[in-house]
Amino acid sequence: MPRLKFYIVTFLVLFTSTLLSQSVMEEDIDILQMNIQNFITQSSFEMERGDYFNANENLYKALELSKKIDDKKQQGIILTRIAKIQFIAENVEDALVSLTKAAELQRETNDYANLAITYNVHGILNTSNKEYQTALDYFHSAKSLLEDENLERQITDISLNEAKVYVLLEDYKTAKSILEKTIVLAKKHKQSVVLGNAYILSGKVHYKLGNLDLALSDTEQGFKLAKSNNTPEQINDSYFNFSEIYQEKENYKLANEYLKKYIALSDSLSDIKQKTLYPQSNSQVINKYKESEFKQMEVKLEEADASNNLTRITTILSIALITILSLLTLSLYKNNNIRLKINNMLHKKNEELIIAKEKAELASKTKANFLSTVTHELRTPLYAVTGLTNMLLEEDPKPHQLSHLKSLKFSGEYLLTFINDILQINKIEANKVELDPELFNLNKKVKNVIAALSNSAADNNTKLHYKYDPDLPLTYVADQLKISQILINLIGNAIKFTKNGDIWIRLSKQSQEGDNYVIRFEIEDNGIGITKEKQEHMFESFSQGSIQINRKYGGTGLGLSIVKGLIDILKGKIYLTSELGKGSTFTFEIPMTFTPEPSITEKPKTLNKISTLDLTNIKILVVEDNKINQMITRKILNKMNLYCDVVDNGEDAVDRVKLEQYDIVLMDIHMPGISGIEATKIIRTFDKELTIFALTAVTIEDKMQEFEDAGFDDIISKPFKQEDFENKLYNVLKKATNSTKI
Repeated sequence: MPRLKFYIVTFLVLFTSTLLSQSVMEEDIDILQMNIQNFITQSSFEMERGDYFNANENLYKALELSKKIDDKKQQGIILTRIAKIQFIAENVEDALVSLTKAAELQRETNDYANLAITYNVHGILNTSNKEYQTALDYFHSAKSLLEDENLERQITDISLNEAKVYVLLEDYKTAKSILEKTIVLAKKHKQSVVLGNAYILSGKVHYKLGNLDLALSDTEQGFKLAKSNNTPEQINDSYFNFSEIYQEKENYKLANEYLKKYIALSDSLSDIKQKTLYPQSNSQVINKYKESEFKQMEVKLEEADASNNLTRITTILSIALITILSLLTLSLYKNNNIRLKINNMLHKKNEELIIAKEKAELASKTKANFLSTVTHELRTPLYAVTGLTNMLLEEDPKPHQLSHLKSLKFSGEYLLTFINDILQINKIEANKVELDPELFNLNKKVKNVIAALSNSAADNNTKLHYKYDPDLPLTYVADQLKISQILINLIGNAIKFTKNGDIWIRLSKQSQEGDNYVIRFEIEDNGIGITKEKQEHMFESFSQGSIQINRKYGGTGLGLSIVKGLIDILKGKIYLTSELGKGSTFTFEIPMTFTPEPSITEKPKTLNKISTLDLTNIKILVVEDNKINQMITRKILNKMNLYCDVVDNGEDAVDRVKLEQYDIVLMDIHMPGISGIEATKIIRTFDKELTIFALTAVTIEDKMQEFEDAGFDDIISKPFKQEDFENKLYNVLKKATNSTKI
C-alpha cells in the first residue's frame, strides 16, 4: 500500500511539473513578444527624434528576439525598418540586403500589406540611385498590393514618392495628376504630414509648369502644416520653394532671405544627422590609437637598434612578417568586399526578376479581365441575334426568306466562333487548348462549309469548285469544329481577295498507315496574290498584305494567325505558295483516324420530350437585366409550353424565391446591384434544393470554380444551342414532374 501511494504522489508531481513548464514556456513567448513590441515602439520614438543610432540598436535587439521565437512576420517588419535607417545612413548595399530578406519573409508569410511597405522603401532606394523606372515599378506593385488588401490609407505615402520620381523625370503633368489624388486621399484620412509634403511638392510642380500663384498658394499651405507638425525637412523644402518662386517673381529680397534660411536649416539638419548617426567619432579614436601605437613602436625599434644588432634583424623580420600578414589580411578584406558586392548584385537582380514576374502576372490578369469584359459585351447582343433567328426559322418563314435566315444564323454562329477564336489565340500561346475528337463525315462537313460561303462567293461573281478524292473514306475521328474553323477562314479569305474568278477546294490522301490518314487540303484561287516579302509574315496576328489591302478589303488580320494556331494544335502543317496578280494556294495537312460510320437512328427532338411532361405546375424564374434578352428567353420558354416570371436584378430575385416556390431559376451574372453569383449565394443560405442555372455570356472556363462555389447547378453559355438548352431543362423538369406524381 505505501508503494502505491508513492507511485501516485510521483505521478502527480511529474504531471504538475509538466503543466508548469508548458505554462512557463507560453509565458516566456508572451514576454518575448512584449519585449519585441517595446523595442520596436522605442525605436519609433527615437526615429521621430532623429536618434537613428539608438533606433537601429533597438531594432536589432527586436530582430534577435523575433528569431528566437521564429516570428517571421515580425522579422520582415523589423528588417524593413532597419533598411530605412541604413538608407538614411547611406549604407545602400546593406539596405538592399535587408529589403530583400524582408520581402522574402513577407512573401513566405503572405504579409502583403507589409510587403507593400517594403516595396515602397525599395522604390525610394532606387530613386536615390537614379533608377527611376525600377522605382516606379516598385511603387506600382506596392499600390497594387495595398488596393488588393483594401488599405487605401497607406497608398498616399507611396503616391507621394511616385510623384517625386515623375518630378525628377521632369514629367510634371503626371506628377500634378498624382499629387491632386494624393491631396484628396490625405485630407480624407486626416494625414497632415503627408498632406503638408504633398502641398509643398505640388508647389514645386506648379512652379515648374509656370503657375506661380498656385505654386505660392500650395507652398504656403504646406509650410503652415509643416510648422504645425514640426517637420523641419518639410519646412526646409518650403524655404527652397519660396526662394525659387520669389526669384521668378523678381522679388529678389524675399528670394534671398528664404535662400539664406534654406542654407542655414540645411546645415543644421546635416549636423544633427551626423551626430545622431555617429554619436561617437569612432574613426578618429581608432586613427589616434593607431598613430600612438606606431610612435611607440618606432621608439622601441630605435632602442633595440642602439642596443643590439641581432634584435634589429629580428625586428626587421617581424616587420616583414607583419607586413605580409597585413597584405594577406587586406587581400582577404578586398575579396570579402567583392564577394559581398556580388551577393548584393545577385539579391538586387533577384528582386528585379520577382518584380518583373509580378508585373507580367498583373498584365496577364488585366488582359484576362479585358477579354472577359469584351467577350461578355459581344455575346450579349449575339444572344439576341441567334435567339431571334432561331425563333423566325421555327415560325414557318416564306421560302424566299429561308435562305436569308439561314445565312443570318450562320453569320451569328460564325461571329460567336470568331469571338471564341480570339480567346483561343491566348489559350494557344499558353498551351491550354484541348482537342475534342469526334466521329464525323468529312465530305459532308466540307460541303456544308462551302454551302454556307456560297452566297459570299456569288456576291463576288466567283465560282467555287469542290473535289473530294474518291479513294478517301468519308468518316473520321478528329476535332471537326477546329477543321471547320480552318476551312471557313481559308475559303473566306480566298473569296474576299478573288473577284470574277474561281476557287478550287481539293481533298486528297497524303499518306496512310492502317486506319491513320494524313489528309491534304488545298484551297487555290486566282485572286490578287501575295508578294514574297509579305508571305513570311502572313501567319502573324493582325498581319495583312498592306495598308491599302486592309482599307480596300477590311478584316482584322487575325484569320491566318488563328488557322496556324489551330493546325499546330491538330499536329498538322500548312504551306503557302503565291504570286502577285496570279493567285494563292494554301495547303494544309492534318492527321485523322478512319472510323466506319455506325447506323444512326434519329433521336426524338427535345421539344417533343418536354411536351410529354405535365408542365401545369412548373414555375421558372428568369433573372435578366437586358430587356431584349428577357423577351427572347421568355419566347423560347413559351414555345416549349413553359411559362416564367421575369425580374431584372439580383435583389428582386432573392425576394421572389423567398415568396414563391420555383422549379428552375435562370440567373444572369452581370446585373445592376448585386451580381448573379452573390444572389445565388444568398438563395443557397435558405434553399439548398432549388435548381439554379447560370445563364451567362461570360467566359465559362475562367469562372467555373467561382460558379461551383456560389452554388449553381449548371451553366448555360449565351448564346446557347437550342437543343442543349432544352435537354438541360428536360432533365430537371422530368425529376420535378415525377416527384409531383409521387
